[in-house]
Formats: sequence, structure tokens, C-alpha cells
Amino acid sequence: MLFFVARRLLYLIPVLIAVSLLTFFIASLLPGDLAYVILGDQATPEKVAALRHDMGLDQPIWIRYFGWLGNILQGDFGRSFRTGQTVLQAVTERFPVSFELMILAEIIGLAIGVPLAIVCAARSGGAFDRFMTGSAFAMLSLPAFLSAILLIYLFAVELRWLPATGYVPFAEDPAANLRFMVLPALTLALAEWPGIMRVLRSDMIATLQEDYIALAKAKGLKASRILFVHALKPSSLTLVTITGINIGRLIGGTVIVETIFALPGIGRLLIGAIYTRDLIILQGVVLLVAAGFVVMNFIVDLLYAVLDPRIRHGHA
Repeated sequence: MLFFVARRLLYLIPVLIAVSLLTFFIASLLPGDLAYVILGDQATPEKVAALRHDMGLDQPIWIRYFGWLGNILQGDFGRSFRTGQTVLQAVTERFPVSFELMILAEIIGLAIGVPLAIVCAARSGGAFDRFMTGSAFAMLSLPAFLSAILLIYLFAVELRWLPATGYVPFAEDPAANLRFMVLPALTLALAEWPGIMRVLRSDMIATLQEDYIALAKAKGLKASRILFVHALKPSSLTLVTITGINIGRLIGGTVIVETIFALPGIGRLLIGAIYTRDLIILQGVVLLVAAGFVVMNFIVDLLYAVLDPRIRHGHA
């Protein structure tokens, strides 16, 4: 297992380097001059030249990249020229909001998708299975912003059960926090459960055709025990992958949802950095988000090895 982890970590290093390269070069090649943005109305050719020299913007891009990467390796992701706040401080303040939103969305998505997948697999080809498969396909076509608008109209405007926008920290009032987080989390979950349901349903249908399932039925085991004990675990490998990818993808989904519901998370921080052309914050946040996605895939690989010993021994 240690050899498997070490080998995966070795694969992780070039991926993270590639992520840092793409993050830096994409942000650096954006049109406009950061020195002009920082100076604003006070920009003169002399001041712009001096600021570009102080920030190293007059150096070749590859020298700037290695300087930036060296600072990153020392834990210095830069400081916002607009607020004076470091990237790590800005992300640390807003990460709990985005993390809570992603976890709640994933829990709701799993709570909807997994039971539906089990029922559809047990009744494959039936009316309920066909209806849910079609519904899942339709939900995949529904964009998150439209789901958010519909949920706000139904639960905030018409029924007035939940607030449309705002945020209360969990430590201050857990009940109020959950009331504000339900609609954003449900918006993301509506886009997550169809993929979970369809993938797990397909895998469970295949698993239920295996000989050991027929043997379990012949031994007189209850149908519920066969489904939840003998069929669910072997069918969960792809589900683990989907869940890991979904959590990484939810980071991108929070950009839209946090903006619509006015949540002070990483998504709104990123949008604010784009609007104000705060490239220091933009580079740091994008790098951290991308690195988080890569690390999540690494964790999924480790879960694979735990669920299926053949993978860590190189036989699968």
C-alpha cells in the first residue's frame, strides 16, 4: 500500500507543476497592464515603469514564473493590491462557506441518487425505472442558474419558507445557517444526483447478473440484504469516482450559485477578482482550486485501492 501511495504521489508532482504553469501563463497573458490597473488615475509613464520594475513585470515571463513558483513553495501566494489582504487570508476566510455548500450539495445528491439507483436496478426495465432514467436525463440538461431561479421563486417568493439570499455563519446560529444554505445546496444537488443515479444503476444491474448474486438468492437471503450488502459495495467503484469528480466540479459550480445567492465564498471572491482585475488574487485562487481538484482525484485513487485490493497490487 505504501508503494502504491508513493507511486501516486510521484504522478501528482508533474500534474501540479502543469497546473501552476497553466494558471500563471493564462493569467499573465490576459490583455491589459497590471501596473496601469493598480495606479488607476495616477498612472504616468514614469510611475508605470517604476511599478513594473518593482513588481518584476519588466522581466521575461519565464523568470517571473519561477519567482512566483518559488514564493508559492514558501507559502507566499501574493497579496491583493486592492484590499492588501494575502491570498491565503482571503481564501481561508471564504473557504468554510464554499466547503459547507459543497458538502451539503454532495450529501443531498447522494441521498437522492443512491436510493433511486438501487430501486431502479432492482426493478430494471419497469415503468419506474424508465421514468426516473428519463427524468435524470432531463435534469442533466437543466443549467444551475435556471434551477436557482426556479427554487427561489417557489420556496422564497411564493411559499416564503426559505430566504433567497444572505448568509449566517454556522457558529453564530446553526439553524439560520442551514436555512440560508438549503436553496444553494439544493441547486447544486439537482445537477449532481442524475449522474450518481445513472452510473450506480448501470453498475448495480451488471452486478446483479453475477453468479454469486444468483447463489445468494438460491441460499434464500433477503432481497434487501442482497442489494445493500452483496451488490452495493462492488458497484461503488465508479460511484467513488463520480463523487470525487463531482466535489471538484462543485468548486466551479459554486461560482454561479454563490453569486446568485450572495454567499461570501470562494466563488464570489473569484468573480470579484475578475471584475477588479486583481490578478494576484485571481492567480492564487485558481491555483488553489485546481490543486484541490487534483488532490481530490488523488484521494479517489486511494479509495479505489481500499475498495479493491487488486488495484494496489497492480492486478486490475
